[in-house]
Amino acid sequence: MGREIFFDQKGNLPASYDILNWHLSSSDSFTYVNIGYYDSRAASGQDIKINISAIVWHDDYTQLLIDTFALFPFTLLSIKAPISTCSESCGPGFRKAILDGQPACCFDCVPCSEDEFSNQTDATDCMKCPDDQWPTKRNDECQEKSIEFLSYQEPLGMMLAVTSVLGALVPAAILAVFIWKHHTPLVKANNRELSYLLLLALILCFGCSLVFIGHPTNPVCMVRQIAFGVVFVICISCLLAKTIIVTIAFKATKPNSNLRSWVGPQLPSTLVLACSLVQVLICVTWLIVAPPFSQISMKSQMGKIIFECNEGSLIAFWCMLGYMGLLAAISFIVAFLARRLPDSFNEAKFITFSMLIFIAVWLSFIPAYLSTRGKYTVAVEIFAILSSSAGLLGCIFFPKCYVILIRPEMNTKEFLMGKTTGNLKNAK
Repeated sequence: MGREIFFDQKGNLPASYDILNWHLSSSDSFTYVNIGYYDSRAASGQDIKINISAIVWHDDYTQLLIDTFALFPFTLLSIKAPISTCSESCGPGFRKAILDGQPACCFDCVPCSEDEFSNQTDATDCMKCPDDQWPTKRNDECQEKSIEFLSYQEPLGMMLAVTSVLGALVPAAILAVFIWKHHTPLVKANNRELSYLLLLALILCFGCSLVFIGHPTNPVCMVRQIAFGVVFVICISCLLAKTIIVTIAFKATKPNSNLRSWVGPQLPSTLVLACSLVQVLICVTWLIVAPPFSQISMKSQMGKIIFECNEGSLIAFWCMLGYMGLLAAISFIVAFLARRLPDSFNEAKFITFSMLIFIAVWLSFIPAYLSTRGKYTVAVEIFAILSSSAGLLGCIFFPKCYVILIRPEMNTKEFLMGKTTGNLKNAK
């Protein structure tokens, strides 16, 4: 080619390079502009030529520096060199996202997702924390997850526990009053033994909510649902038996009535036992096939390890609730139909109101139970238990306690049979 080629003392060929500057055009595309050259064959001081006016820097850079390059035996006069990227570095908690159609040095810094972290600068990917840990708020490291279950130490658990204990004391006090006044007509009316059994069941209803508070274990999870289902069915069965007895008692007073043979202590006991046995059978089948058990949920709520009870068989759980609802609906219908029986003796209207409250509470419980997670699911179920128990207790026994303790003159056989006249009857 007619060019003279030589080697230096180190055996290197002569070097000749064009110096290019990277320009960003108005259309956001990049072009390279020749602003000088380097020629190792030129004399010292003449080996590099740069057209400084042709250089386009970032607005923040305007001054030249002197850099020494080990590769080239020359001193380069340059401006204060910017970082050779078009993006700032991504700190911990972020990852680099390469921009489409742009050089690799151009990227966006994207925050790591809530369940990921990065602890390096310019990380290309975020990492997952171990199952028992969770990223910090800045997503730059992992921290231990908090453990959650409804405990007695927290305000919500403490409040529900106190409410349960106080609630259980009320039917216990009413039971004491009924035993004290067991010889009075009002206590004797509509089967005294059923009232005792109902009060005992209500004590257990308030008390069983305490089993839902505390660290869930396999035995606790099994006792929770079984005790709740059986005790509430006993309550509803007692109310159903009370309503049927009232209806039969008044229908049997008619001449030539075939219902006289049904009047007696065997009917209510048989009804309560039969209705309760069905629920016991459902619960025993549940325990045999797929019993409830405790589980640890690490992913149902962010940043928390939830200790909770798994129902085991959802079909058995909803069968238990469904049977309880069926009994409540039957009790409501029977009580509603019997509401027009003589007022002084009739409990049907109070049972109607109690069943109406009971059904309303548990119908609202279902969507609330399905939409909550963790300890609030347990709190919703406890609230439903306490609310429905209080509704049964208030509607059935508070009117009786009012008559027994405050209006004893109304606690007579004549008044209950509707045979009183004058001011006493008007006082009713």
